[in-house]
Amino acid sequence: MSKTAKSNDTPDEAQDATPAYRPAERFWPYVDPSPQPSPEELAALDPNLRAALFGDDGHPFSITVVFPKLADDAANDAAVALARQAAEYREVGSGPTLRHRARYFPSEALALRDLFDIVGHDETCEVLIDDRPLPYARELWLPLVWFLIRR
Repeated sequence: MSKTAKSNDTPDEAQDATPAYRPAERFWPYVDPSPQPSPEELAALDPNLRAALFGDDGHPFSITVVFPKLADDAANDAAVALARQAAEYREVGSGPTLRHRARYFPSEALALRDLFDIVGHDETCEVLIDDRPLPYARELWLPLVWFLIRR
């Protein structure tokens, strides 16, 4: 017989003995996820996915302005200060990928226009309607919102 061949003779005590180690019922060492998502996770959801998961939440019409750090420091400081006063504000990314997101509702049309006057010239500035990129958001939707500004 070769050295690697196993013998079929097993001692009787090995068959009847209980194992000293019992494997855990859970095989993955991952932490259980929390049952409820955090507010930050809910805010980051795609609007279509949020509507599919939770139904229509009935939130009012909103316009979100997303802009990067501006080259002019004074303009950037003014834009960030205005954006922080929005109904919802958050920063996404860091370093060169930093983006500021400011959501405005129709009652805040004047503040939206003030912010857009500062950041609107930047080509990377995005205007989202109900968190969705829609055609003609800059050319059509924003001027329609400007009509809500009372003189």
